[in-house]
Amino acid sequence: MKNRLQSALLALESLENDARQESLLHRTDARAKLLTTMFFLATMLSLPLARLSEILLYALFPILTAAMGGMRYASVLRKSLLVLPFVALVGMFNLFYDRTPAFRLGTFTVTEGWISFLSILLRGLLATQALLVLVGSTGIHALCRSMQRLGMPRILAVQLLFVYRYLYVLLDEARRMAQAREARSYGRCTFPLRMWGPLVGQLLIRTFDRAEQIHRAMLARGFDGSIPDCAGTDKPWRRQDTVFLTTWSTALLLARLCRPVETLSRLLR
Repeated sequence: MKNRLQSALLALESLENDARQESLLHRTDARAKLLTTMFFLATMLSLPLARLSEILLYALFPILTAAMGGMRYASVLRKSLLVLPFVALVGMFNLFYDRTPAFRLGTFTVTEGWISFLSILLRGLLATQALLVLVGSTGIHALCRSMQRLGMPRILAVQLLFVYRYLYVLLDEARRMAQAREARSYGRCTFPLRMWGPLVGQLLIRTFDRAEQIHRAMLARGFDGSIPDCAGTDKPWRRQDTVFLTTWSTALLLARLCRPVETLSRLLR
């Protein structure tokens, strides 16, 4: 358990380290990246479930942006697979309720439910990958700061940042408790189920106590309820930010309205 908690902490640290790299995507304004990702999500999620081939076309966005940010797409894909069971749980009911035949593959009849199920899986994976690239190239502090600068209510932006930072507190306290438990377990690898309730309760109490201490320390340092520009991320909007936002928005809008896959298939016929 301690090793898994340590791995989770290292995964959060790797996201922050990725945001400190230098690349074309890292130098782009956080607001431009945020607006582009929101436009990607809006256009992709608005596609009908039956247009599976066009959803595959949207996979170019996380692939190309990861390359612009110097990130390995294989790593982004591997991290996005963590949400696959939850997305599959949402879409699996389409297999039972939508049994309209779509086409045949040999002796197997592919129904509309299978197409919509695969479409939901792809949407979940691509949305997660786009968000991972956004956070990995921006950093959670700069991202929440850009939300605040774009007009998001200050309390929501601060709350989102605190939820992310609270993960560090929760995981660190859980790691300490796991280490103390192993030191007192006398070689036992498992514990009775009745012990996990008090452990979880103690974990919440300890994290709440540390959160109170952190909050008092922030107030003592002049925290006024807004996200400060302590890292110097408030840069002016530049021409390359406009080019980035305009180029991707135009490409995504054309992919949504012009149906390029269907047009290409007609030309090939």
